[in-house]
Amino acid sequence: MKTGVLLINLGTPDSPKTSDVRKYLTQFLNDPRVIDINPVGRFLLVNGIIVPFRSSKSAKLYKHIWTAEGSPLLTNSIKVKTLLQKELGDSFVVELGMRYQSPSIESALNTLCAAQVKKIIMIPLYPQYASSSTGSSVEEALRILGKWEVTPSIEIISKFYDNPDFIDACVEAAKKYNLADYDYFIFSYHGLPERHIMKGSAHYGAGTCNLGSCCDSITKNNQYCYRANCFETTRQLVKGLNLPEGKYESTFQSRLNDGWIKPYSDKVIAQKAKEGKKRMLVFSPAFTADCLETIYEIGTEYNEIFQKHGGEKITLATSLNDHPKWINALKNMVLSSSQTAQKRGETASGVSDIYI
Repeated sequence: MKTGVLLINLGTPDSPKTSDVRKYLTQFLNDPRVIDINPVGRFLLVNGIIVPFRSSKSAKLYKHIWTAEGSPLLTNSIKVKTLLQKELGDSFVVELGMRYQSPSIESALNTLCAAQVKKIIMIPLYPQYASSSTGSSVEEALRILGKWEVTPSIEIISKFYDNPDFIDACVEAAKKYNLADYDYFIFSYHGLPERHIMKGSAHYGAGTCNLGSCCDSITKNNQYCYRANCFETTRQLVKGLNLPEGKYESTFQSRLNDGWIKPYSDKVIAQKAKEGKKRMLVFSPAFTADCLETIYEIGTEYNEIFQKHGGEKITLATSLNDHPKWINALKNMVLSSSQTAQKRGETASGVSDIYI
């Protein structure tokens, strides 16, 4: 019997048309884990204000990054699925599901069901845990699985920011850049409202978060804190890249207001340009595949901000996409999870035999 592997990514509009972008934003922003406010308030805010006013603007941005193959996020995710299937072989069935839009998580799970897999290893492709990404994706998958008459064993890899193979893949991917050509390095992560961090701390960290030095190391209290995960990712990458102290910073992008976690990527980039930095390399370690937030926000908008304040050029370090080391990292995660589960099953079987 085969093992199923469910890769989950965030999602993308089916096309850069305003109607398809509107459909995508409607599904995405109505997710209560994304905009975690009163349901009535969320409905009015999303469907009455954000979606009507933002759809056409976002559609123009998607047209800027769209390729002949389609959305970079989707095309790269499909390549990862195909390459991982090849690496794992016939004992596994690898499927891709998007949290929002197509291909859906439900369609991916239905394929695994038809293959009669004995278990499912679920990997949301977000290195750092966040309720609005990983949590939402897992919740949706479990909602669908909850309707099945027979539910196979489930293994969930909910974060992998500190996985040595993931870090190694990021470092290897960065080798195409001559680091000596840059006078500053930014590690830009997708932002979240500060209240998301505090809610997570109250649930899992006994309310220990102070949005400060509590993220200087990983502990049992902050192991699922997105902010702490991001800062630890930077520490691991800085070590792997051998970057000197004082030449790098962790920042957060894509904020909607000033209540999001700091420091803000656009503000830091502008400040560094004013301080005389001329060439900057920006990494985006929260994204495993390039998308609107990397290609356009960092590669275009942030470069314009940098140049406006005196900088010369921002270079976007491309995401892992279908890098061979990334495929190898995923393969090792799957095999490790599968072997661990097998050992656990053997142990349980042994105990059962004794008591029987």
